[in-house]
Amino acid sequence: MTGILIKAISGFYYVSCDGNVYECKARGNFRKAGVSPVVGDTVEFTLTDNTHGIVESICERKNLFNRPLVANIDKLFIVSAYSTPAPDTLMIDRLTALAVYNNIEPIIVFNKSDMGNFDDFYSIYLGAGFKTFIVSAKENIGIAQLKDEMRNSVCAFSGNSGVGKSSILNALFPELQLKTGEVSDKLGRGRHTTRHTELFSVGDGAYVVDTPGFSTVDTNEDLYDFKLSLADCFPDFADYLGGCKFTSCSHTREAGCAIVEAVHDGAIQKTRHDSYVALMTELKDITAWNTRQK
Repeated sequence: MTGILIKAISGFYYVSCDGNVYECKARGNFRKAGVSPVVGDTVEFTLTDNTHGIVESICERKNLFNRPLVANIDKLFIVSAYSTPAPDTLMIDRLTALAVYNNIEPIIVFNKSDMGNFDDFYSIYLGAGFKTFIVSAKENIGIAQLKDEMRNSVCAFSGNSGVGKSSILNALFPELQLKTGEVSDKLGRGRHTTRHTELFSVGDGAYVVDTPGFSTVDTNEDLYDFKLSLADCFPDFADYLGGCKFTSCSHTREAGCAIVEAVHDGAIQKTRHDSYVALMTELKDITAWNTRQK
């Protein structure tokens, strides 16, 4: 049988398949091979009775994150709010780059539209090639469109504290009964709960996972490769890559850089390029050598 691993605690793996959840153990050969099933994995398992089974193998992963420990995310919903805190373009652009690098579709969500106007931010991200939504969890505006976007996908929500992730999830799925500001407690990440990642089935083939760790670059990728691939992780750069005067161009400030010229011409938003430069600065000391030493 084939299912999706929705929770892993103390050596027990809970696998969802055809509307049922089975408590499974893993074959001993996983430990010998130095691998373990993680939440989000598609696994092959055999039943030992009506409710229990053995995980036999892990299907190929499309991505894997260390914090939170989760695999096979399809869509990352990056949530910002009108104020307290206001949208942080560097945070958004860091997350979109990480998502693209890890074969995840980034979805931009601006919440609390009842408090102000997001038109400028909407223009930036829609123009950069991302699906972008303006919503109000309080007024139930745009929530149905978000729910449609989640169909048949493993979805993660990320964003700074206070932007309304729990309010959006409550509006999307009232059955979760999340208290505003306490989404982490419900999903197993509160200060007084066992720390674990869990996928929640929310209908129409959609699963949702809590993802506070996605705000950093502490993921499973080779950071040197991420650095080399960074320009490719900005979809709005695509039409200009390869058009620079020098093949070694870093696309930060060099003369003859097609990206820099596109920014000057208004074809690429300055905030997007500023974020790219900031990320390149963060990664500048990462080399193939010091990546191998980790």
